[in-house]
Amino acid sequence: MTTTATRPAGSTRQHHLVGLTSAFGIGMLVAVQSRINGELGGKLGDGIPAALISFGTGLLVLLVVTALVPGVRRGLGNVWRSIRRPMRGYGGLRWWQCTGGVAGAFLVATQSITVSVIGVAVFLVAGVAGQAISSLVVDRLGFGPAGPQPLTTLRIAGAAVALVAVALAVSEQLSHPDGLLLAVLPALAGVGTAVQQAINGRVARTASSDAYGAVAAGVVNFFVGFLALLLVFVVDLALRGAPKALPGEPWLYFGGLCGVIFISAAAAVVRVVGVFVLGLGTIAGQLIASLFIDLFLPVSAKPVTTPVVAGTLLALVAVAVAAVPNLRRT
Repeated sequence: MTTTATRPAGSTRQHHLVGLTSAFGIGMLVAVQSRINGELGGKLGDGIPAALISFGTGLLVLLVVTALVPGVRRGLGNVWRSIRRPMRGYGGLRWWQCTGGVAGAFLVATQSITVSVIGVAVFLVAGVAGQAISSLVVDRLGFGPAGPQPLTTLRIAGAAVALVAVALAVSEQLSHPDGLLLAVLPALAGVGTAVQQAINGRVARTASSDAYGAVAAGVVNFFVGFLALLLVFVVDLALRGAPKALPGEPWLYFGGLCGVIFISAAAAVVRVVGVFVLGLGTIAGQLIASLFIDLFLPVSAKPVTTPVVAGTLLALVAVAVAAVPNLRRT
């Protein structure tokens, strides 16, 4: 099999361009999911049950796929054998490398809690900072299936520009401590997203070298995340009581399907481009889609301000600074 090391430079560049384009589409789906889950959380009056519904519907879709597709079941079997006997082949997967769903659960819960208040654009720009910094560390430590990646000057510069972009985008929140606190949550979710992408990529590689491995990684991710959210929901139910009645709009229940697509796609793409480039491409898609969503389908009464637009554009500059030279070197 041709490896990255022996593949011609033009072929490697093409794979990276395809991977970056796919990551851009993944990011757009994240923005759409944020809009859906934020609206659902607002209508229920509680972000936790909204997140549980999103993960539950996604898990249901994946369980149906698993029942129908033997390749996915074989992949899950490989993952299970690897956890039981990590030193006897099957990729040497450890149990903790199957916990990416916890980070995904936190992201979805954060969407449901904050987006209806701060808007999609501020939510995602704040997540850029956490994801950009975390992906640098994750790639350097070699958590992802692509192995350790170097800390270059351009990568560090791109992450630094992303931080400035976030500061600019949330600058108007500084006079409103509650809003600023809500902006911290997506930043933490961004940190978890980079770790999630890395370890889901390892699960996908262990499951199978084909597309079934990515779907199997999605099953593991959603199963773990659903269990985590279910425990949180039980506590939330005891403390806050039942949420409001379920809304009747069908589109509010498609957040889980969006999650199934982008989690499985990310598990496949990260094996090609690494965590950092995947994160940057995802960020670009999120930012552009979120800006259009807040302009034309806003979830709050707050208008899209100049600092938010400027922060979004600056974050896209961060993507170009860090990603384009990387593609040029391949």
